[in-house]
Amino acid sequence: MKVMQTADAESYRRMTTDELRSRFLVKDLFQPGLANLVYTDVDRAVVGGIVPLATPLVLEAGKELASAFFLERREAGVINFGAPGTVTVDGKAYRLGSRECLYLGRGSREVVFASESPATPAAFYLVSYPAHAVYPTTPATLDMANRVELGSAAQANRRTIYQFIRPGRIVSCQLVMGFTELHEGSVWNTFPPHTHDRRTEVYCYFDLPSGGQVLHLLGEPDETRHVVVREKEVVLSPPWSIHSGVGTGGYRFCWAMGGENQVFEDMDAVNMEKFQ
Repeated sequence: MKVMQTADAESYRRMTTDELRSRFLVKDLFQPGLANLVYTDVDRAVVGGIVPLATPLVLEAGKELASAFFLERREAGVINFGAPGTVTVDGKAYRLGSRECLYLGRGSREVVFASESPATPAAFYLVSYPAHAVYPTTPATLDMANRVELGSAAQANRRTIYQFIRPGRIVSCQLVMGFTELHEGSVWNTFPPHTHDRRTEVYCYFDLPSGGQVLHLLGEPDETRHVVVREKEVVLSPPWSIHSGVGTGGYRFCWAMGGENQVFEDMDAVNMEKFQ
């Protein structure tokens, strides 16, 4: 398991492009036949890319967690970015199709990931936060998500938000998770931007057009920076930072949050007169 530390609200202002990318961008997470995990200092979130081929892959704790098994003191959400696969939790198998979700409750001991076809593997994206309470492992298909329509074509930010893990849908300790899908002709996400000091966030961009890129904006509203993001790359967002972006075409991105408040609308809007 790789360990990754972001920058504080002062030092990021003086960083070079390479330094920013090394502190905020997780690359090469999805590798065929591997379960890659990254332990971060963003509320101790763990992000993972798990791509099973012929051999199933087991979720391992690693010495970084100092626990007997990965979910001993944690919860996690999984969304499948690839072809159909299964996640077997303590002997019970859950089939996940494309963009379907599974919540993994604290205390689940053995978690095994498998693809239905090694030739067209699943690509499981995992986000985990510490948990102090136990909630049941729960799957969700697309039609079970809470759907929210936002934005407009005129502002190039018309989008549909699919909320899986949140109050009123899948109950969790502190994890909130889903994904956003931009409509044709729209390229902006989460704009106008916001912050929320009460919780951190992780973005994973996926289903970009071939060769497509996203310029992800980060930093404090009066001192923003950007990193170029490509397919299935992850950006870490501390509580003081905005998290917004614009792409070269349509795309989707998975968002996951952990912290004090689970209310999706809990955000502090940025005064756009001071945004720069």
